[in-house]
Amino acid sequence: MPRFLPTSTQLLHLLLISLFSSIVLANVEKTIFLGPSSTPSEENLIIKDASNQQAQRWLDTKLHQIHTLTPDPTDDRSSLRTKINRVFPSAEYPRGQDAWFLLEGLTEGQRYEVRVCWAATQPTNFYMKTYTPKEVLIIPRLAGSLMEYYPAVSPQQAQRQKHAARLKDSESSSSLLLHISAAADYFTSNTSVMLHPPPVDVDIILDPFLFNVLPRSLVPTIGWIVVVAVAGWIVSKRVVSFLVGEVVLTEEAGEGVEETESKKVR
Repeated sequence: MPRFLPTSTQLLHLLLISLFSSIVLANVEKTIFLGPSSTPSEENLIIKDASNQQAQRWLDTKLHQIHTLTPDPTDDRSSLRTKINRVFPSAEYPRGQDAWFLLEGLTEGQRYEVRVCWAATQPTNFYMKTYTPKEVLIIPRLAGSLMEYYPAVSPQQAQRQKHAARLKDSESSSSLLLHISAAADYFTSNTSVMLHPPPVDVDIILDPFLFNVLPRSLVPTIGWIVVVAVAGWIVSKRVVSFLVGEVVLTEEAGEGVEETESKKVR
C-alpha cells in the first residue's frame, strides 16, 4: 500500500507557515514616514508663517505635556507603554478620540515606522498620521485637537527634563507630531462601558529602517527565522531519509516473508 511521505521542502514550508501565522495574529497598526528637514531656521519660519509668536510659545509649552519618542535604541523612550483614551465613532469624533505624541531626534530623509500594538481583548481601530509642528500651527483643526488633548497617563517629570534638554541641544535633528485617533470597536450589554469606553493599553514603538529597507527591530526576528528554517531543513531531511529507509526495510522484509510462504506452499 503506498504511503505519503512529506519531502524536506514540504516540511520546511509547513514550519514557515506556522511561524508566520503566529506573527500575523498580533494586533498592530503602523505608519511609515520620512524624517523632515532639520534646518536650524525651521522654528523661525514657523513664527513668520503663523505671524504669532504667542502660538509658538503655546506649542513649546504643549510639547512638554505630551509623551515623547526617539529612535535612539539607548534611550528608554524608543518605545512607550501607556494608555490612550478612546470613544465610539460619532459626528464629533468620526475616527475616535485624538491623541498626540512628539517624535524627536529624527534624521532628514531617514525612513521610520511607528507601530501601535494592543491586546485583542480591547477591540480598537487606530488611525495614524504624522505632521510637522508648522502644519499643526497653521491648520486650525489640528491645533484645536492638540490644544484639547491631555494624556490618559501624564509623562514623568524626568521625561520632561530630558525633552527640554534635547530641544536646546539637538539642532541637527528634526521632529514630527504623531496624531493617533482611537475608536472603540466592540459591543456589550454594559451601558456604562458603551457610554464611556475605558482607555486602551498600547505599546508605541518608533523604529528606524536600516538602509531605508528593513525596520531595525525586525532584524533579530528575521535572523531567528532563518536559523530555525535552516535547522528545520536539516532535521527534516534526516527524518525523511530515516523514514524512507524504514519503508524500504519493511518492504524487503515483507517480500522475504512472501517468498518463504510461497516456497512452503510448493
